[in-house]
Amino acid sequence: MPHFDGLSTVVRNDLLQHTDENGNTIVPYSLANALRLRRPFIIVDEAHNSRTPLSFETLAKFKPSGIMELTATPDTTRTPSNVLYSVSAAELKAEEMIKLPIVLQTVPDWRQCLIDAIARRDALQTVADKEWTPGAKSLRPIVLIQAEPKSAKHETLTASVIKDELLRSNRIPEEQIVIATGEEKGLEKIAAEYPQGLVDPACPVKYVITQKALAEGWDCPSAYILVSVASLQSATAVEQLLGRILRQPDARRRADDALNQSYAFVASPNFAATASALRDQLVSAAGFERKDVRDFVVAATPEQGKLDLEIPAQRNPVTATLPQGTSIGSIPKSLAPKVAWDKKTNSLTINTPLSEEETTQLAGMVEDTQAKTIIVEAAKASAESVVFIQYPAELGYRVIVPQLSMLSLLNAGVRTAFDDPAEQLGVEWQFTNADMEPEQIAIDALNERSAETGTIDTTSKGCMSVSFLGEVQQNLELVYQPENWNVTELAAWLCRNIHMPSLTHQMKKVFVLGWLNCLLQREDFSLARAVRQKSKLRSVLEQKFSIIRQASLEKVFQHSLFGPAAKEKFFVDQSYVFEFLREYYPPSCYDAKKWGYYEFKKHFYRQIGNFDSKEEFECACLLDNEAVKGNIKFWIRNLAANSGFFLQQASRKFYPDFICILPDDRILVVEYKGADRWDTPKVTEDRKLGSLWAELSGGQCLFVMAKDRDWARITAAVK
Repeated sequence: MPHFDGLSTVVRNDLLQHTDENGNTIVPYSLANALRLRRPFIIVDEAHNSRTPLSFETLAKFKPSGIMELTATPDTTRTPSNVLYSVSAAELKAEEMIKLPIVLQTVPDWRQCLIDAIARRDALQTVADKEWTPGAKSLRPIVLIQAEPKSAKHETLTASVIKDELLRSNRIPEEQIVIATGEEKGLEKIAAEYPQGLVDPACPVKYVITQKALAEGWDCPSAYILVSVASLQSATAVEQLLGRILRQPDARRRADDALNQSYAFVASPNFAATASALRDQLVSAAGFERKDVRDFVVAATPEQGKLDLEIPAQRNPVTATLPQGTSIGSIPKSLAPKVAWDKKTNSLTINTPLSEEETTQLAGMVEDTQAKTIIVEAAKASAESVVFIQYPAELGYRVIVPQLSMLSLLNAGVRTAFDDPAEQLGVEWQFTNADMEPEQIAIDALNERSAETGTIDTTSKGCMSVSFLGEVQQNLELVYQPENWNVTELAAWLCRNIHMPSLTHQMKKVFVLGWLNCLLQREDFSLARAVRQKSKLRSVLEQKFSIIRQASLEKVFQHSLFGPAAKEKFFVDQSYVFEFLREYYPPSCYDAKKWGYYEFKKHFYRQIGNFDSKEEFECACLLDNEAVKGNIKFWIRNLAANSGFFLQQASRKFYPDFICILPDDRILVVEYKGADRWDTPKVTEDRKLGSLWAELSGGQCLFVMAKDRDWARITAAVK
């Protein structure tokens, strides 16, 4: 089984081809068609390393029926890949597979960078030890340190220099350090010495020093911290090392948020450039989507956060007047986007906060001491003028929505979340005589021809002739009395091969035998035909059972939830709740401004899930506007697919469109439907269930379903 650390799966359609006997190239119209060629199906792991013409020529020589590529970075330009499935980083995070965000801290001094990383590792170890319980796996956070390669021209921070610094200045025991470079294979020694390698509980290693020699596929979930003593000004500086710290140990969220994040310490004087390079690297080497990375690299300190130019913030320009006669000259290209100099008024305007290095550079362009002081003070004022746009999730607010719960039928007095009606409502199988009559749809399914029968012969002129037999002739030729089969034996075979766990064998046997006897009473059906079509009969009966089961479930569901005793069995309170977690909002698609541009100010998360229609987008704008007025605290674009709040229907989950928190902390749930669907059974069911949920909450929850831009329904509920 190939290791898969990528976020995309692709198939090479251009290689799914073969030639016919005349040498004509034939490209199958589908992957399924290609698989029927009975040629090898090739899976290429880390496929971004196999993009050369020679690689494609080699693969083509196998004449494969298909080629599947596993890669974090599919090619989209030179030899474009056909992306079949892509998993966003937000979805991986929601599944607790990766630890995000990456908390970034930059320090100009590389020695201080190491000290801070060591302190962070020790702090994480303390948190991990507190969470550890007897019998569980212990967690030993590991630091990956990227050293510089040797150079004949100047001194560099090589692996040996870094190790010496850890040993001498930081008193790290030597057994806790391992070097993994092209020359020194420390990780191979660890793998040979400890059964589980680096993650073995007995292994003492806490620091791994490398350059870029970690093999692709190298996996250590307990790697938490990346330290780079090299400059991260270019997007390729850390290669794929960044992805090594993202995997979440045991693929489960930890109680302390500190263990749900990754950490990067970089020796750099420029936070903005480093953050930008780190985000570029997440896209180019780790396969992240560009829209994700802004939220997944955050500053370790508020001071450095003010220098992050990619995070939305209100930056007010700061203008300072320098003493008469001050000359600055031409502003360097590196500072031109941030600074403007007006010689006529002797005024200097700082539009974007400067780093310490940039402030020193700008102050060094003037000779007057007073002018230098004014520039430094103006730079300080510019940094302090930054006002971040922080969303409620980032400010620590919690959104907890009560779910529907019920009294357990098995344990008296015990409540359980209502999410599995088939099991929780005690649905019983009930068959009627009418159920045993085969419907016309079942007969039509059995009459569908699954094979063609015909003859191949020669004509009087010696030519080949193909002709298909008529249905009557075919049936006459295939009539036979089956040996070793009777109705009871056929019914027993069907019962053994129909999988319905909730149906007892005896009930199944009675129904199947009755249904089969009704079928065989038809003139166009015989035991012989039934034996030949037993596989089809099994499918028809499985579908029949599903329909009966669904009808019974729907009947019990309606009686239980909307009957006179509903309020005695079902509850909406804090017993069972759905919480919108601060760091978990994984929409499959983000709002791409398809329906219009609107700057949402009161959404709970920085990102917003995509809208399904223009009217739904307008509904969101209305909610945001009401929030700006103070009628709503904040709101959430609810997500489906097990990622959002839901109300359980008989056989599906209903995910409302919006969740709003009102000023008095009540919950308002809003669903928008087009007028063309308002009276459909599905929408009617959702409307009834939403109203019941609100009623059972005792006024703590409200539910509104709007249609045809009837915004008054929503504003009335808000007010």
